[in-house]
Amino acid sequence: MERYRIQPDAAIYFCTFSVVDWLPVFVSERPCQIITESLRFCHEQKQLGVDAFVIMPTHLHLIVFDRAWDTTRLQQTLTEFRKFTGRQLAEFCSATLPASFSATLAGAAGEDRGRRFWQPTRHPEAITTEIFHEQKRQYLHDNPRRKGFVLQPAHWRWSSARWYERQEDCGVPITPVSW
Repeated sequence: MERYRIQPDAAIYFCTFSVVDWLPVFVSERPCQIITESLRFCHEQKQLGVDAFVIMPTHLHLIVFDRAWDTTRLQQTLTEFRKFTGRQLAEFCSATLPASFSATLAGAAGEDRGRRFWQPTRHPEAITTEIFHEQKRQYLHDNPRRKGFVLQPAHWRWSSARWYERQEDCGVPITPVSW
């Protein structure tokens, strides 16, 4: 059972979605576009607020909330986001990546499915203070620099860091949380 859960008494969450076995799927444009297109759809159609995000080769981090502060809908939106992107990304793996990727996804499947793309946990951590919020936002934006992929966080294409630094489009509508 997942230790961290979305609770009705907290509205903003830091979530991490990791690919099973830490497969490096997000190393080309198309899988990253699947994520950004899905986040845009959830923003436009499901009231998802994205405060910050970063897509790394094996996982993604998000700071999200429901724009009407409805945690039940937030939970449902994240579940639907994971299901949809999991199917799309598993198809991408089958069509374009080595067979070992599809075999790994099939090997991670439970009895209820033929394959699993995302690790089971979302690890949603409630953000309840401005200090914790800023720590999480800085952590996720700095992730590509810490891993040695870029010299500056805003140089990473698949991140909201450049929106925060220069108000440049990052492919996902950003709704900053203000305290």
